[in-house]
Amino acid sequence: MVQYQLVSRGIRDERVIWAMSEVPRHLFVPELYRHAAYEDCPLPIGEGQTISQPYMVAIMTQCLELKGGEQVLEIGAGSGYQAAIVSKLASRVYTIERHAALATKAKGVLKQMGYDNITVITGDGSLGLPEKSPFHGIIVTACAPHVPRCLADQLEIGGRLVIPIGNPYHQVLHQMVKREKGIEDRNVLECAFVPLIGEEGWKEE
Repeated sequence: MVQYQLVSRGIRDERVIWAMSEVPRHLFVPELYRHAAYEDCPLPIGEGQTISQPYMVAIMTQCLELKGGEQVLEIGAGSGYQAAIVSKLASRVYTIERHAALATKAKGVLKQMGYDNITVITGDGSLGLPEKSPFHGIIVTACAPHVPRCLADQLEIGGRLVIPIGNPYHQVLHQMVKREKGIEDRNVLECAFVPLIGEEGWKEE
């Protein structure tokens, strides 16, 4: 997976490559789909949600540009896989999941695997986690219609927000860096994510 899906497609951060090789993806995938755990595709994890394809996990993690020692917020815990990858590269990860069943399952898997620097929270991730801010990095694993203002506010100066923005038909992954004078925004690639549901995201129907 690492050589053929990541390195060959431009993942260059050696720490990200190492983390992706260390975390067993199949343990975060429902047993029904474990035969496909290392294929380059998203897989269902229940509640209408998916675990992202390995390449997307890697490119989003690379966009955080982590050096070690950072505090990171993830919006959309899902299976817990992305948080596990980031936790290898940062000192503390907070991850928010709106589906209680997924949050409980992710918490159990992460605890069983010994990830003690990850805190899983059930709630509206579109609002962020102001009581633990500022964050060096915020990674959003669901598509927002726009940049939630509160997430930008919870970034420290020099921090990075990695977020897909768009609609069900067209989405672009953005890397945003917070500067003293405002936000620097870079388009990374086109992508496809489930919607970010919440007060600062899409409204639940």
